[in-house]
Amino acid sequence: MSYGFKAVPCILLACLLCSSCSRQPAVSFFSADQYPENLSAWGLIHKQGNALVPAEDTHVYDLNTPLFTDYALKLRTLYIPPTRTAQYQDFDAFVLPVGSIISKTFFYQHAGDGALILDASWDGNPSSLDLTRTLLLETRLLVKQSDGWDALPYIWRGDDAYLAITGDLQTLPTSDGEVLNYLVPSRNQCASCHATDHTAGDIQPIGIKARHLNRPDPINGVNQLTAWHARGTLDGLPAMENVFANADMTTGDADLDHRARSYLDINCGHCHNAAGAADTSGLLLDYADHDLKTMGECKPPIAAGRGSGGHLYSIVPGDSDRSILAYRMNTTDPATMMPELGRTLVHKEGQALIAQWIDAMQGACL
Repeated sequence: MSYGFKAVPCILLACLLCSSCSRQPAVSFFSADQYPENLSAWGLIHKQGNALVPAEDTHVYDLNTPLFTDYALKLRTLYIPPTRTAQYQDFDAFVLPVGSIISKTFFYQHAGDGALILDASWDGNPSSLDLTRTLLLETRLLVKQSDGWDALPYIWRGDDAYLAITGDLQTLPTSDGEVLNYLVPSRNQCASCHATDHTAGDIQPIGIKARHLNRPDPINGVNQLTAWHARGTLDGLPAMENVFANADMTTGDADLDHRARSYLDINCGHCHNAAGAADTSGLLLDYADHDLKTMGECKPPIAAGRGSGGHLYSIVPGDSDRSILAYRMNTTDPATMMPELGRTLVHKEGQALIAQWIDAMQGACL
């Protein structure tokens, strides 16, 4: 079946487009039975000297509040096939055409001795990334086939990354003298988080939503949604004053409630929503018009077991120390912690934010 573009080796396609072959390789697309072992075959991203260079026909983007993954930094790109467009949705993920590819590259910075700096910051612009002080770990792809999305993890080794369907566990030193057990998820583990509708079971993007993307892009500083619309890759964008935006966690300018709900939305909402895998908990944490009781205020757990930590309610107004929500964020016990996947460390800043939010609540559980 043809989708209006050809899945050919990226080097050959680049030569066809540019006789000198001086430009970077074009993006290639592969059917599910022909996934390449090397990430470079996709043409999405490649090493060039001490730089990591995304393909010219991809969008480099960032999120207002990013998902926490053991303090890893992330380079995000979106590829949409030529002449195709994404369809805007108010609340749900954008509808992307077949042939679209979302990539997320995970990495850490270090001081030159290989010990990872867990609190390092980065402006999101690939041109400011120095690979001599960067440890590339993995690149995860979401690939839109004709029958839906597919998840592919690639692990970096040297100048390329290699397909690792079963994932990996890497033990890495950190600058504080501790050891980080970094988990590269398997293909199935990727699917478990991205199946935001538990009944349907279909993989869906999490970050490609208006409220996450309504922010300046990391390269040119222009709004990502308006830039995509102007480039002709996003249809149906309403007037920007009608587009909701999650809090930008890099600035801290938003009010406490908005920042807390934004954090819970991206870190917990893909499971804790009305159709998600955690819907039986009765705890809804996606950014919708939920009142505090729906989000856990004075709500006893349904089936938390030892995950309750002996506490009686998900949220006890004014008392984060007695709240299950804060307790589960503040542990690394695999049988207790939330989120269940994607981290082995406590996100101290995130946990402090949610604790502050709970402590500021008024009322009491009777």
